[in-house]
Amino acid sequence: MSEPVRESMEFDVVIVGGGPAGLAAAIRLRQLSPDLSVCLIEKGSEIGAHIVSGAVIEPRALAELIPDWKEKGAPLNTPVTSEDMLYLTETGSLRVPLLDKVMPHMANHGNYVVSLGEVCRWLATQAEELGVEIYPGFAGADVIIERNRVVGVVTGDMGVTKEGTPGPNYQPGMELRARYTLFAEGCRGSLTKQVMAHYDLRKDVDPQTYGLGIKEVWEIPAEKHRPGLVQHSFGWPLDDSTYGGAWLYHFGENLVSYGFVVGLDYANTWLSPFEEMQRIKLHPAFRQHLEGGRRISYGARALSEGGLQAIPRLTFPGGALIGDSAGFLNVPKIKGTHTAMKSGMLAAEAVVEAAKTDRVEPGAFTELVRRSWLWPELRSARNIRPAFAHFGAKGGAVYAAIDAMLLRGRAPWTLHFKHEDSDTLKPASLCEKPFYPKPDGKLTFDRLSSVFLSATNHEEDQPVHLRLRNPSLWKPVNWDVFRAPESRYCPAGVYEVADEATNPHLQINAQNCVHCKTCDIKDPAQNIDWTTPEGGGGPNYPAGM
Repeated sequence: MSEPVRESMEFDVVIVGGGPAGLAAAIRLRQLSPDLSVCLIEKGSEIGAHIVSGAVIEPRALAELIPDWKEKGAPLNTPVTSEDMLYLTETGSLRVPLLDKVMPHMANHGNYVVSLGEVCRWLATQAEELGVEIYPGFAGADVIIERNRVVGVVTGDMGVTKEGTPGPNYQPGMELRARYTLFAEGCRGSLTKQVMAHYDLRKDVDPQTYGLGIKEVWEIPAEKHRPGLVQHSFGWPLDDSTYGGAWLYHFGENLVSYGFVVGLDYANTWLSPFEEMQRIKLHPAFRQHLEGGRRISYGARALSEGGLQAIPRLTFPGGALIGDSAGFLNVPKIKGTHTAMKSGMLAAEAVVEAAKTDRVEPGAFTELVRRSWLWPELRSARNIRPAFAHFGAKGGAVYAAIDAMLLRGRAPWTLHFKHEDSDTLKPASLCEKPFYPKPDGKLTFDRLSSVFLSATNHEEDQPVHLRLRNPSLWKPVNWDVFRAPESRYCPAGVYEVADEATNPHLQINAQNCVHCKTCDIKDPAQNIDWTTPEGGGGPNYPAGM
C-alpha cells in the first residue's frame, strides 16, 4: 500500500499513553503552563480500558499533583487495614513476622487498595477540566523523526484489510506533531522501542528484566469480605530459582483482587504462568478467600522489573520516556503508580522549562529525577530484585531482610542483571514438566474463558499485529529446542501449535491478544514482534479491574 496523504495537527506536547504517567504529565503541564496545547492519545477504546494492576497505591505523588484529591472524589476508597506476607509450602504457609522491619518495602499502611483503571478515568476528567485534549481509540503506530528530532507520532490507519489494502471503511492515520513528545506507553511500548533503538538510549545500562502479572477480580460473599486486607505470598508453587509470588486484596463492595507475578527470567520452558496462577487458588491460604465467590474479570500485563540499573537515558531531542516505558517500578514495593506519576510530573516541569527557551531536548528531566524523592527510593531498592536472580528465592529473601534491617538500602555495591529474559530458557529436554490440574470451573479456569472476561476484541479483517520476523526460525528454535514456549507463557491462548504430530507449525490467534507484551519479551529467538493493532482493539477492562 502506498503512503497515504495524512492530515496533520499541531500541539506543543503530545503524550502517548493514558496511564498514570501520561495523565499526571498532562495535568502538570497545564497546571504549570495553561497556554501550552497538550494532546494525549490512548490505544484503548477508552481511558482505563487497557489498565491492569494489583493495585495498592501509595498516594504520595497524587497528593503532590492534586492536593485536594479527596475533596475532588478520587476513587481511593479502601485504605489498607491489615497485611500479611506468607511463605507458601505445598499444603501450608508461614507468616513473615515483623513485616515492617524484615520487608519494610512491603509495608502498606497509609496506602489504598484501588482499581487503577478507575483512578486513571478520574485523572482523565481532571486533565480534561484543565484543557488537555484526550483521544482514546487512537494507537501510536510510528514516530516522526526529522533532522534527528522527534517531532510527533503517526496514529494507526483504520480499516486496513488483512491483505494490507484499504477496506471500505479505510481512514489513514493522522500526524500529531509537537514540539515535545512524551512516551508513556507502559512496559515494552512499541514506539518506545523505536525511540530507544534510534537514539541508543540503553547504552551502558543493564538489560531490562520483566515480570508477567496475571489478575482476576472476584466478587465474594459479604460475610467473607474484609475491606483493606492485603496478602502477599512467595514460595510454592515456584521452585527456588524462579522469582514470583501472588497477591490478594479485599476492596470495594465485596471485591477481591487476586493475581500472580512471575519473573520472565525463568528457565523452565514448560512453565506456564497462567497455570501457576490458577493452581495457587487451590492453596488453603487463597481458597478460603475465594471459595463461594464468582470471578468477574481477568487481565494480564508485563511489568519492568530491572529497577535503577536498567533505567535508560530518559531524554532525547524532542522528548522523554516516562513511567514504566522507562522502568520506574519499585519492584520490592510491587508499586509503580506513584513513581510513574512522579516521573510524568517531573518530565512536565522539564518540558515547560525547555519550552521557555525553545531548547530541543528537555534535558533537565534527568536532574529533576535525581533531585526528587524518586531517585533515592529506587536506589535503596536497587539490589532486591537482582538478589533473587543471583541467590534464588530463599537466598534473595534473606538478602532482602539484611539489606533492609542492616544496610538500610545503602549497600556499597550494586548487583546487576547480565542477561535478557529471552536468553534464560533451557531446552525442553533438560526441563521437568510441572503438574497442572485440570480447571474445575469454580476456582480454576482455562485460558479462553478467561480471555472472554477481558472483553478483548480486535476487528477480524485487519493485518495481524503479532509478526514473526523470520518465520523459518520457529520450527528449528521454538519447536525443536524449546517445544513452543509461547503456547505456555502467553496468558491469552494467542499461540498454538497446529498439526503437532505430523507437521508442527505455529498458529497465531491475534484476536485473543490482551496486549501484555510477554511474547515480545520472552521469545527465545526474539523473533516475535508486537506491533500496534488498530486503535480501540484489545481488552476492555471494566470498572473494578
